[in-house]
Amino acid sequence: MSMDDKEKDPAALKEEGNTLFKAGDMPAAVCCYTKALKLSDSKADSAVLYRNRSACYLKLEEYNKAESDASKALDSDPGDVKARFRRAQAFLKLGRLDQAFLDAQRCAQLEPKNKAFQDLLRQLGAQIQQKSMQQKSTDARVQQMFSLLLDASANDGDRQKAAQNLVVLSREDAGAEQIFRNDGVKLIQKLLQSKQEDVVLSALRTLVGLCTGHQSRTMAIVNELRMGQLCTVMGSGASSVSLAACHLLQVMFEALTEGMKREIRGKDEAILPEPSMELRSMLRHLLEMLPASDVSGPGRDSAINLLVKQVPRKSLKNPDNSLTLWLIDQGLKKILEVAGTVPELTDGPPLTDNSHMSCSVLLGKLYDDLKSDKERENFNKHCEEYVQQHFSKSGIGPKLRAIQTVSVLLQGPSEVGNRTLELSGLIDAVISLCASEDITHQQVAVEAVIHAAGKAKRASFITANGVSLLKDLYKKSENDRIRVRALVGLCKLGSAGGTDFSMKQFAEGSTLKLAKQCRKWLCNQSLPPTSRRWSVEGLAYLTFDADVKEDLVEDKNALLAMCELAKSEDKTVLFAVGSTLVNCTNSYDVEKPDPQMVELAKYAKQHVPEEHPKDAPSYVEKRLKKLLEAGVVSALVCMVKQESPALTEACRECIARVFLALVDRQEDRGTVVAQGGGKALIPLASDNTDVGKIKAAQALAKISITSNPEIAFPGERIYEVVRPLVSLLSLECTLLQNFEALMALTNLAGISERLRQKIIKEKAVPKIEGYMFEEHELVRASATECMCNLVLSTEVQKLYLPTGNDRLKLLVLYSGEEDERLRKAAAGTLAMLTAEQPELCARIPGTTTHWLEIIQALLLSEISDLRHRGVIIVQNMMRAEKSLAETLMESEALEILSVLAKGGEGTPGAVSKAAQTCLDQAVEYGIIKTREGKEDCKESEH
Repeated sequence: MSMDDKEKDPAALKEEGNTLFKAGDMPAAVCCYTKALKLSDSKADSAVLYRNRSACYLKLEEYNKAESDASKALDSDPGDVKARFRRAQAFLKLGRLDQAFLDAQRCAQLEPKNKAFQDLLRQLGAQIQQKSMQQKSTDARVQQMFSLLLDASANDGDRQKAAQNLVVLSREDAGAEQIFRNDGVKLIQKLLQSKQEDVVLSALRTLVGLCTGHQSRTMAIVNELRMGQLCTVMGSGASSVSLAACHLLQVMFEALTEGMKREIRGKDEAILPEPSMELRSMLRHLLEMLPASDVSGPGRDSAINLLVKQVPRKSLKNPDNSLTLWLIDQGLKKILEVAGTVPELTDGPPLTDNSHMSCSVLLGKLYDDLKSDKERENFNKHCEEYVQQHFSKSGIGPKLRAIQTVSVLLQGPSEVGNRTLELSGLIDAVISLCASEDITHQQVAVEAVIHAAGKAKRASFITANGVSLLKDLYKKSENDRIRVRALVGLCKLGSAGGTDFSMKQFAEGSTLKLAKQCRKWLCNQSLPPTSRRWSVEGLAYLTFDADVKEDLVEDKNALLAMCELAKSEDKTVLFAVGSTLVNCTNSYDVEKPDPQMVELAKYAKQHVPEEHPKDAPSYVEKRLKKLLEAGVVSALVCMVKQESPALTEACRECIARVFLALVDRQEDRGTVVAQGGGKALIPLASDNTDVGKIKAAQALAKISITSNPEIAFPGERIYEVVRPLVSLLSLECTLLQNFEALMALTNLAGISERLRQKIIKEKAVPKIEGYMFEEHELVRASATECMCNLVLSTEVQKLYLPTGNDRLKLLVLYSGEEDERLRKAAAGTLAMLTAEQPELCARIPGTTTHWLEIIQALLLSEISDLRHRGVIIVQNMMRAEKSLAETLMESEALEILSVLAKGGEGTPGAVSKAAQTCLDQAVEYGIIKTREGKEDCKESEH
């Protein structure tokens, strides 16, 4: 049958699916069964296909789909015991024990002697009984805590303890359900009105337990508590309460949005309405918080943070950006009101030092989420109208608001900021306000100049007109806030050439003087952190110059001060610190130009970028040592932990780049791990730019290769490392990244079966097999080593059993290669496979006509590890079949084994023992006789 005919024949597709299922290739089997279902017009055949696909989904741990397919099979044939058993298994995994028990009971009735059915029935009976006992115990505990919390006469200590116990209970499924069903939400509503901060925190954390991963409960809680009350709590003055409320709302958003993606929402299989109405209501309340004067600064920042996380699309592959368009329509003006607020003036809501940066991030993400020129033009129009409306008003206040808004836009959607900057008279007003005698006016104007200087369109204008102004402000101003900002403006303009040594904007030595002054401000503890943060901004620009990098790493006080700032409450410093460290470690990407193209450029008198001599690897290595000594790792770890919009993906990428540079030297990896670097890299590998994910994953690979992964990533964290490592097994990554990922996975695969299962679940096995064919010998060998550890898992062993592939042949051929590392890995895999799956032994002679030569070469190898692997393979083959033993004993293998069995110098005991076992097996088969036996034979012949 041709391939085209096969694709149209449901019976053939079903058979192919069965073959793939037996081979362990579940995704491909699912694909075949799905195609067959589309073509099948027989109800009975479809039922069998659904049943088979259900078995695949069970193996893939997609239990909702397994249950659904098994139910469809039972709809056609209620007596299908296999389908019912599979549904019971799916129900068990989904935690629906009562339904699982009913199905298992029916299976046992249909086939009373089936041991698997009886075992499942006993297992379910025990679990249901245990759950019932837990339920009764939980009921009593919940009632006891409720009584305490509602008892006005109880002392505060007892009530606080009861509230804490409620939090612990809410994290258990049974406890959360009991709290919810016993009108716990109404009680929690009363607790939220408490004057005691500890009680309010406990109430919020209990709600987190109730909502986590449960859409139906979350929808009920949102409707009962009302979003207004939660926003009031989040907007309160206490930062710890505000953060806890923010975390609760984040959990609620996740429960609602994740529930929309699942076929069945909640754990009770209830048919629920789409939660989009609740989501819009929650977002509307957050928008209302932004301009409200009674909302605290931290509460407003939390609201912005939630909007950043929830509104823009997580992936541009998702075509639906309707939520972003809705937010722009409903709330862009409210966001701009926060962006335009000048804290020193009285006509705006209270802000924190992070509020403007958070607005920039939100505006940038909303703009990036727009799909068409029409949508972007609408965004631009709204912003221009807002700025123009305030700038055209009389009085200085509205003009300052307009300029402040432009500054925020320049830090976020810079294209929009540039357009608003071009509004008539605005740039002139900025320049003139720089000369104002009012400190607030000056500060707003100078910051606008700094942010405009970083944008290509305006940089030349500012360079021509602003340098002299900034110099005057720096030299003549008596206020430190103005001087430090003017200094940053000069730094920004002085670094326009980037890392190109030949493109300097200012005279020789000017950047070093500016950097020295930045370090001086940075170390000045009498300045507020916001002013010191600007000095790090300056260094972020100036450290493009290698001389500046060298001076900075030599200034230990400046490094310590920068690290302390990175750990401070001021989140706006994060990107500046990250950028400075990227520059100092040279962890930015530099494309090496083609030498021929360089010569052509010189010939054509075109500019050719030049590298600074102090950016050579030897200088970079010394800088890395100095940074490690200054404690930069602990600063980076603190930066990763920050829950703030200021920790943007670009900032995360910077941190990932620096970590990768810090673990480049093997001897430094222990230091990075000891200070928490391994733990910090895990979230960086999942929540980052595409480049940042790869950098973080490569850093994880380097650590996993040379450190004990169980120490570097203790507990459950070790399982979180697998996915980033597997992501490096991609054609988009470099061969070095492929190689390091394979090495790291080899180490992980050798630790435990659970880790091997995690690697298999991440679909790494086909990728690893692909790299076993790689031309580069190190990559090929490392992939084979990884496979050697993975075949400890039965699931991988079964991939070698079907006859329609060359997996076994490849191992036999690789066992005869010249590359010692590859031979060891291949022979080790072969030894393991032939021990665990004896039926493979009989297929070895069919792989290649040279199989006997390859095995004899292993036995004769001067490398003891290869000899040992060879003897084990022979031992396994001889035990498997007498005919194989006869073939081996008729060859030179008999003589070689006889020599190896004698042991002696150069032959390890394990090798001689295994060789003797082979000879003993041959004697047992009667293929050869012992020396005494031979003598007896000879005597009887005379």
